[in-house]
Amino acid sequence: MPTIVTLPGDGIGPEIMKPALELLRTLSEDFSFEEHLFGGAAIDVHGTALTDETLAACKRADAVLLAAVGGPQWDTTDPDAPRPEQGLLGLRKGLGLFANLRPVRPVPALYDASPLKRERIEGTDLLVVRELTGGIYFGAKTRTATSASDLCEYSVAEVQRIARVAFEAARTRRNQVASVDKANVLETSRQWREVVHDVHRESYDDVELSDVLVDNAAMQLVARPADFDVIVTENLFGDILSDEAAMITGSIGMLPSASLGERDTPGLFEPVHGSAPDIAGTGAANPLAMFLSVALMLRNGLGWETEAAAVESAVDRALDGGLRTRDLGGDAGTAEATRAVIDHLDG
Repeated sequence: MPTIVTLPGDGIGPEIMKPALELLRTLSEDFSFEEHLFGGAAIDVHGTALTDETLAACKRADAVLLAAVGGPQWDTTDPDAPRPEQGLLGLRKGLGLFANLRPVRPVPALYDASPLKRERIEGTDLLVVRELTGGIYFGAKTRTATSASDLCEYSVAEVQRIARVAFEAARTRRNQVASVDKANVLETSRQWREVVHDVHRESYDDVELSDVLVDNAAMQLVARPADFDVIVTENLFGDILSDEAAMITGSIGMLPSASLGERDTPGLFEPVHGSAPDIAGTGAANPLAMFLSVALMLRNGLGWETEAAAVESAVDRALDGGLRTRDLGGDAGTAEATRAVIDHLDG
């Protein structure tokens, strides 16, 4: 019986976690769930976004399912004050989750929901592979009355392992990798490019590799998103580009993610969107990215390919049948969207 640690978090997090568990129970009774406070909810009770107890439970689990963290009540510029996002960074580091996978595949039923023209996004099926535990987010930070700094640092080994993840993923797709950097300016990017090419030459010369500067990549994601297969990039660039790519699907409320480490490490699965405190408690939250994150958990965390495909198919069929949440231009709430997907799952 797989044990899933659930972290509802903040804002709409608990509202989309509940239907995710309903979806999983519909699929199988062979799950054990263990819920823990996380993010701002944990700060309010424990004074920290990630307690030692929660981290230990996540390490023991077969997979970790996270909804959302953050909210204005915890926003601060005080470097010593706890922030919900610190829990997320601590969880990634504590579990050794160095590879973040963000698939971007617009559903044909939602082509017209995207701010991009249909002819630009048709056929898009890309995967962003983001390095998750290095770079500027984890580098040394300084702050004085007159200046501030954040260190961006990568080791050769960190770049090698994320490059391998990208090349392996490409071999299961269309055999193309675009490595995104800023090698015309940054020394970390020049090292990144050299190491990615070394890995490619040594083990993956059957995969087509191209180098794309990050500013050009941002432009090409809007101009020709269907040209991309696998994008591999560092932490900060990946964070920004994957959110941009989310809009190809029509809403960031449609984008799931998987954060993975070594083979014996439980993965973390979460929607890309935030906690949306402005709609928390209104019943309007879109649960579809959460459902698709469940599918990634089933596939990448538990090896349940049949069940993962069933969830993805149920979401597609619900959308084909006319389901539209408010962020997609409709009026369906969380409960209605949940029912529509589960009905198609049963069918």
